[in-house]
Amino acid sequence: MLALRPLLRTCWGRRAGSPGTVVRPGAAGAGPGPRGAMSLYRTEARGPPRSPGFRLFFKNEAGHYISPFHDIPLKVDSIEENGIPTKRTRNDEYENLFNMVVEIPRWTNAKMEIATEEPLNPIKPDIKDGKLRYVANIFPHKGYIWNYGALPQTWEDPRRKDKSTDCCGDDDPIDVCEIGSKVLSRGEVIRVKILGVLALIDQGETDWKLIAISVNDPEASKFHDIEDVKKYKPGYLEATLNWFRLYKVPDGKPENQFAFNGEFKSKAFALEVIKSTHECWKALLMKKCDGGAIN
Repeated sequence: MLALRPLLRTCWGRRAGSPGTVVRPGAAGAGPGPRGAMSLYRTEARGPPRSPGFRLFFKNEAGHYISPFHDIPLKVDSIEENGIPTKRTRNDEYENLFNMVVEIPRWTNAKMEIATEEPLNPIKPDIKDGKLRYVANIFPHKGYIWNYGALPQTWEDPRRKDKSTDCCGDDDPIDVCEIGSKVLSRGEVIRVKILGVLALIDQGETDWKLIAISVNDPEASKFHDIEDVKKYKPGYLEATLNWFRLYKVPDGKPENQFAFNGEFKSKAFALEVIKSTHECWKALLMKKCDGGAIN
């Protein structure tokens, strides 16, 4: 099983292009990368777009199908110099480099997610009562107000109560809101640095929302912690809190609630949350806990 390999090897950041395409190091649109070349990912779309049967599968550089949930490494562990993988210098900035799988581009409305219960865990539409799900436009915004996705190799255990929220997890990889200036594509795998986290309580379950920025964003060097979001993007955190509070109301549901009175926690706090969800994922993989229908 490919999913076991990331525990035994060192990998580096990757990025996938639009369905069926490849982003190669140095290619147009690939971006310069943070002091190193990017490896190779591909995505393969199956089924008609905007249909319940649509799936977006992932392949590695050898053309083998992989799981974006299990086979893409959580951490950006090394870079390439002259095509040869090499260890990075361990420092605070390095320790805050993670891979993010983009599920939903900014300003779009279709709810998409990693299919945790299906083989190879492709990205699929969120379905309810046989119908595609879309988020409403929360005035004055259109759709999702960030590039939305997840960190691979993380899992919020629905049977494990979080000490800080006193609620169990939501049975999914941990969510990420990428706040950079670019509209990304579904299926991209990008390098991000974590800035903070919000604790959404959704129907009694902890649903962490990480705040992050792509390391290739033109303004990434300004952002190091949650206070920098307040400084350089005033109003963005308030809009984020309001969006998560209200986005289910148009469907007739009550407003969402938050732990810590809706306070955004720091980068240091967020890194501990990531560490915890990564440990839960490892326990899931090694069958040390009940994963239910997780594939």
